Amino acid sequence: MVAPKKGKNASAPSKPGRSLALILIAIVALTGGMFATGHTTPRLGIDLAGGTSITLRAVPEAGQESAINKTNMDTAVDIMERRVNGLGVSESEVQTQGDRNIIVNIPKGTNSEEARQQVGTTAKLYFRPVVATELSGANATGSPSPSATGNPSDKASDKATDKATDKATDGQDKATDKDGASSTPSDSASASATSQGRAASDALKADPSPSAKTSDGASPSPSGAAGDAKLQQQYAALDCTNAADRAKAGDGSKPGDSMVACGQNSQGQWQKYVLGPASVDGTDIDKSEAVLNTQTGAGWTVTMKFTDKGGKKFADITGKLAKNQSPQNQFAIVLDNEVVSDPYVSQALTGGSAEISGNFDQDEAQGLANMLSYGALPLTFKEDSVTTVTAALGGEQLKAGLIAGAIGLALVVLYLLVYYRGLSFIAVTSLLVSAGLTYVIMSLLGPTIGFALNLPAVCGAIVAIGITADSFIVYFERVRDEIREGRTLRPAVERAWPRARRTILVSDFVSFLAAAVLFIVTVGKVQGFAFTLGLTTLLDVVVVFLFTKPLLTLMARRKFFASGHKWSGLDPKSLGAKPPLRRTRRPSRPAAGPVDPKEA
Repeated sequence: MVAPKKGKNASAPSKPGRSLALILIAIVALTGGMFATGHTTPRLGIDLAGGTSITLRAVPEAGQESAINKTNMDTAVDIMERRVNGLGVSESEVQTQGDRNIIVNIPKGTNSEEARQQVGTTAKLYFRPVVATELSGANATGSPSPSATGNPSDKASDKATDKATDKATDGQDKATDKDGASSTPSDSASASATSQGRAASDALKADPSPSAKTSDGASPSPSGAAGDAKLQQQYAALDCTNAADRAKAGDGSKPGDSMVACGQNSQGQWQKYVLGPASVDGTDIDKSEAVLNTQTGAGWTVTMKFTDKGGKKFADITGKLAKNQSPQNQFAIVLDNEVVSDPYVSQALTGGSAEISGNFDQDEAQGLANMLSYGALPLTFKEDSVTTVTAALGGEQLKAGLIAGAIGLALVVLYLLVYYRGLSFIAVTSLLVSAGLTYVIMSLLGPTIGFALNLPAVCGAIVAIGITADSFIVYFERVRDEIREGRTLRPAVERAWPRARRTILVSDFVSFLAAAVLFIVTVGKVQGFAFTLGLTTLLDVVVVFLFTKPLLTLMARRKFFASGHKWSGLDPKSLGAKPPLRRTRRPSRPAAGPVDPKEA
């Protein structure tokens, strides 16, 4: 018989205790982290937990069909995703469908209503000068106009300006330039409109006529740049207390046109406006944040930082408006043809940044900041459909997925029991360890990276049962092959491992590569399947190397397995083993000596 290969690697004993201790420490640490964070269950996606699915369709403006392209659609997806995630809806899904549809999935139990409002607000932001304004409705009462001042050259002028502004506005809400200038946003826009998640934009190119509103408060009629007969007729007929009129106000207006619009003040009263052409839009705002201003006692404020180009536009328009008399020194922040703020300006704001204060609470300030930061979509979208998945339906789908997983696991365990008998103990224990690690890691990934378990992810976990069991089978069969060659169990376990290890690594690499490619090239829920498949494939390698192999090494030292009991799954007779391999000695050659002449 052929002697086995020489060398320590062939059947060198391993140290399974270290590997088992390592994986035990990892399990304890991860489980402790799960309970410490309080996230003891995986986050569920919209199809399991329930929620809202919104379908938005890109609508091209006249003669701009080519604007609907992949670049603009991807930009819109990115903006919408940041809008929603800015509200803390980290499990939301925003993805394209086809060449002009965007699907937004907002899970139940989050700030879904506000997120829906912000996603549905698809119009662009503009800053327009106020040509004329008055309260709309028979029972309307007066509301003081807000103010905005320029960029003073020193702190003394800042204080003086602030005091003058406070006095002139009789304690109105105030906004300040971040470089020291102060402005006062209207009660009408800054406080109430932002609570509804609307956005803002500042200043415009038009030089409004100073005669658009009379000093005695009489009903104004637009004149000057915006004083054409059609606009005057629209303004006179506009009743902002009527929802139908508000919906039609400004329809068809382009950025370079004057328009009529409505806005609501902090007292809930509707005002109507004549607005000049836009000179600054939402794309000119680089960044906006909600800040708690404790130094001046202004409370929650919204800071704006303009781009270089936007800062120049803003300085130019505020400089022009500051020369006029009220209301021609006001600019309106317009979103979706609705005025959300109308501060007046007393000097040019040249610092490239500004701060708006208006008795905001944190939610209102954050809503306005989000809209300023992410408000300028490159396309106009129409809400095609809104579908709500109830928690009951999601629960049924989750139950069905868990039942499918339990059936699959039961079939695998039954196969292992019938075919591998005692070895099935090692396989089932390894499966339980893999399942436990998968559950704990998914629970931790929810708050960490926003991972949400959906139905495709459940399918990926079910498929992983087969992948994990396949790794055990490969190793067990290699061990059996060694026993068939006539080796005892302990050396068979060690000699089988190098070949089984290579096969397992190659197989898992192919599975992980497929999962990675699927995750990269797909979107939405399919990515959940790919992510779970990739995660469980990596865990399969960890479990086989640090648990399955060390555990089998320990079991090989037990009499039940080492003796080849018929229920161990390693019985040499049932496996058709050859006689034990023995080392054979070659016959010794006779010692060299003188040759007998007769034999020669």
